[in-house]
Amino acid sequence: MGQEINGEVMGDMFKGYVFRITGGNDKQGFTMKQGILVQGRSRILFKKRGTTFRPRRTGERKRKSVRGCITGPDLAVIALRVVVKGENEIEGKKKD
Repeated sequence: MGQEINGEVMGDMFKGYVFRITGGNDKQGFTMKQGILVQGRSRILFKKRGTTFRPRRTGERKRKSVRGCITGPDLAVIALRVVVKGENEIEGKKKD
């Protein structure tokens, strides 16, 4: 996560684009979490409000499975953000 990739790897339609990886899910639906330097899943003890945990009571903690921030072949979804716009428009993308 956080790495920038060249858009040409995904086809000629994205020539000139540069994307940043912002997250993703694996095939079972576990989300990627920044700062966990593992390619697979890890069980983390959450104690504060974060991206995947919202405590219901004061002092509540919960151990949850999350995916590490290293991409691999077992990812089903990768979320990308456009960093540099290329010459072609992406079909279906909202205009800024």
